[in-house]
Amino acid sequence: MATLDEKARRFLEEPFVGEVTTLRPNGSPHTTVVWVDVDTDVVMFNTAVGRAKERYLRNDPRVSLIVVDPENTYRWVSVDGTAELTTDGADAQIDKLAKKYLGQDEYPWRKPEEQRITVRIRPNRVETTGLDE
Repeated sequence: MATLDEKARRFLEEPFVGEVTTLRPNGSPHTTVVWVDVDTDVVMFNTAVGRAKERYLRNDPRVSLIVVDPENTYRWVSVDGTAELTTDGADAQIDKLAKKYLGQDEYPWRKPEEQRITVRIRPNRVETTGLDE
């Protein structure tokens, strides 16, 4: 497993939106925008049961994520790894992400029937650019 250095962790703690790529059953890429969280060497995002990325990750756990500084697109962190999906703590995590990205205590678009999923990426490869600036 690859590790995140302190600069990468601090960068991922910023409210920068990530782009995550999963693989469809036919092998073609599926890319969506996600809110990102970090816990030591694990990068996380949140989704819901039934969403395309959740289905694709259950079929093939390989995942790639890039987070780019919108003010300086030459500053970024890219993580390729293996996804682990869990419902444990997923509701609390989406609320934490809502606080980070929206400044709200609760995720405002939660649906009553929705089951949230935390996707934890165990990095196989980490690349960074521009974090020394």
